[in-house]
Formats: sequence, C-alpha cells, structure tokens
Amino acid sequence: MMAYMRWGMEGDFIPFFNERKGQEMNQQKKSLLSVHMAVVGFGLAGLFAKIVNQPAIVIAWGRVVFSVIFLFILFKARKQSVKLNCRRDYLLLAAAGALLAVHWTTFLQSIQISTVAVGTLTFSTYPLFVTFLEPYIYHERLKRANVVCALVMLIGVILIVPEFHLENSMTQGVIWGMVGSLTYAVLSLMNRSFSDRYTGTLVAFYEQGVAAIVLLPAVLILHPAFTGRDIVGLVILGVAFTAGAHSLFIEGLKHVKVQTAGIISGLESVYGILAALVVLGEVPGFREIIGGLVIMGVVFYSTLASAKG
Repeated sequence: MMAYMRWGMEGDFIPFFNERKGQEMNQQKKSLLSVHMAVVGFGLAGLFAKIVNQPAIVIAWGRVVFSVIFLFILFKARKQSVKLNCRRDYLLLAAAGALLAVHWTTFLQSIQISTVAVGTLTFSTYPLFVTFLEPYIYHERLKRANVVCALVMLIGVILIVPEFHLENSMTQGVIWGMVGSLTYAVLSLMNRSFSDRYTGTLVAFYEQGVAAIVLLPAVLILHPAFTGRDIVGLVILGVAFTAGAHSLFIEGLKHVKVQTAGIISGLESVYGILAALVVLGEVPGFREIIGGLVIMGVVFYSTLASAKG
C-alpha cells in the first residue's frame, strides 16, 4: 500500500514538474523575443538624431513627450490605474526618469557628433558596466563567462575608435556613447526591480514623464523652432520607437537577466548601421565593421546560452 501511494505521488509530481518547467521556458522565450523586438526599435531610433534637425536634448525631450501622451491615452482607453504601490516607488521612478533623460540625450548627442554606427556601437559598452554592477547589487555570483563576453564586446567597441584624441569628432562620439551606456546600465538594473511589481508600460510612463520634466528647462532656454517634418519625426520616434520599444524591453526583463538583455542590445548597433546605410547613405568603415562583427558574435552566443537556460 505504501509503495502504491509513493508511486502515485511521484507519478503526479513528475508531470506537474515538467509542465511547470515548460511554462518557465516558454516565458523566457517570450521575454527574449520582447527584448529583441525592443532592440530593433532602439536601433532605428538612432536615425532620428540625423533626420530631425534639432539639438540632441530637444529630440530627447520631444520623444518622451509624445511617448507619454500616447501611453496616457492608452491607459485611459484601457481604464487602467497608474497608481504605484508606495511612496518609495515614486521616488525611485523619479530617479530612473532623470537617468533616462541623461541617457537619451548623450546617446543622441553621440550620433549627431559622429555617425549612427559609432553612437550605437559605443552604447553597446553598457553590458560591461552591468556585468560587474548586477552581481554586486543583487548579490549574485559573478560568472566568468559573462565577464569574458563583456570584455570581448569592449574590444569590439575599441576597434571602431580611429584615434584617441579629444579633437576628433569620432572620439567625442565614443565618449558621449559611453556616458550614455553607463547611465543606461544603472537604469536597467533599476528597471529589473520594477519589472516584478509593475508592467513595462507603467514603468515607461513614469520614467519618460519625469524625463520630459527634467529636460523641459533646457528646451525653454533653447526655444527651438519646429518644422512640420520635425514634429512628424518626433511623433513617430515617441510612439513607435520609444513608448513601444521601451515597454517591451522592460517587460522582457521579467524573465531575462539584465546582463543578458544588455548583450542582446548589442544588436541595436547592427540594426542602426543597416538602417543608416539604407536611409542616410552612411557607409561604415572597415574598423566599424570589424568591431560590429565582434559584438554580434558575443550577442548571438549570449542569446543562445540564455535560451538553453
């Protein structure tokens, strides 16, 4: 009788365990797909630094303003609440929004000074910062494979620098890009904690709303004159490549580690370079191509390793 009961319990437990494991794998695959789709949007967003004839800080402000308007309408249409759980979360999201304002301004500035290729490739250094910050903040073990991936990616970025002189516009673009990557590394780690409690859309709404407020004084000082083309470009940038992409990326962090998502973000440069080639006629140089291939190799390796669990 005892043997029968033990067999029955095991027989019930094993299918349940397999079913639960299968659900977790499906969730991880969906999250990986969300991250990849978001990265496509991020890559195409870099084009607007060249298309919209405004300073980088104005473009950054325009994209968050139109994104927040779209998200607000979306919440109203769905009759969803935008309230947070506690006062602490409001403060943390305010800090994250300020970081987002710095990130997007420096990222767009990098592209405007140099090229889409340089701006997006140097942004890809952000997994290097995440690799060492994430284990420290979340008390996780620092894996040797992650360190190697981050360092190899950094080598790929170094390859695109033509010469290490501050007078060189390409070098300036790299510096701005790395500042953007550092701020985004911290921002992504903050988003990881938010993703457990809120939807990606709600997090994006608050962060971008704060970013719009932070950037507003600079816009008032510059007092830009917008053309019809500028407004159309900012609307597309804000709705499709900011509200949509940012929400997808944060949602994907529910089942994908920030370090893995960061390395996947290396594909942003690939999408950006290809789009710049087609739309703007920007042809990447030999060093940019070699650096991009190195980054792509790390991206595919990290994605496959994450998909296998």
